[in-house]
Amino acid sequence: MSVRELVILGTASQVPTRHRNHNGYLLRWDGQGILFDPGEGTQRQMLRAGVAAHDLNRICVTHFHGDHSLGLAGVIQRINLDQVPHEVIAHYPRSGQRFFDRLRYATAYRETVRLTEEPVAADGILAVTSSYTLEARRLSHPVESYGYRLIEPDGHRMLPDRLAAHGIKGPDVGRLQREGRLGDVTLEDVSEVRRGQRFAFVMDTRLCDGVHALAEGCDLLVIESTFLDEDTPLAVEHGHLTAGQAAAVARDAGVRHLVLTHFSQRYTEPEEFERQARAAGFEGELTVAHDLQRVPVPKRR
Repeated sequence: MSVRELVILGTASQVPTRHRNHNGYLLRWDGQGILFDPGEGTQRQMLRAGVAAHDLNRICVTHFHGDHSLGLAGVIQRINLDQVPHEVIAHYPRSGQRFFDRLRYATAYRETVRLTEEPVAADGILAVTSSYTLEARRLSHPVESYGYRLIEPDGHRMLPDRLAAHGIKGPDVGRLQREGRLGDVTLEDVSEVRRGQRFAFVMDTRLCDGVHALAEGCDLLVIESTFLDEDTPLAVEHGHLTAGQAAAVARDAGVRHLVLTHFSQRYTEPEEFERQARAAGFEGELTVAHDLQRVPVPKRR
């Protein structure tokens, strides 16, 4: 049975706290695992969350600030230590190649795994698989940063009444789905489009076109909300979002489930992030993230 869920490994910005580890997020998607922004301590958080090195198929780094990337060294060495049998692909800003190189070879170890580097240099499609297309969009931060978006291909939902009207049943239904036609009956005659699910990961950024493009129509949006709204000038200065700004983006984009994360250590009351998100008019499902939490991708409508 396929699983689509977000495993939250860490939620702190800049420095860890007693209750929040540096960033780290694993998206499980139909047997694939995509690790986003492994900050310091990610390897240990994986252990605590029941995530194995074998679960990783891709690593996506938004930018090379330490709270989003210092865990790369440990994660890369762990996939080699555990001799992960499949290829692991790494995406990250091309401008940070020197940082990736230093983290990949921070210490001596034996390489046993095919780790393929596919750096990002512009907006566009990074990968196309049978279950998703992975895209990147440039964000606005003091260092080059990209957000990531995963889109499932649209499918078809079979309509029993139309199938019955055409006398199609049993194995013929599957054949029609596979081949697109059965005699004079086409797949479109007996089905409706089932919109593919969409996920986006938006970290350190000011408001910009990339934020809105990534969030558009998402079933699950993971987005930074480093600051509360009263500290908007600080957010703009340092290249971050507030809870209200993140929620307004989700509201306007029609997001179904919003996950706020990447919280400044200056705040101790997570309930205030929820209050400000609701005040901004977001009415969908809302999660103020905490470490080791699991968030399922919403079921299709």
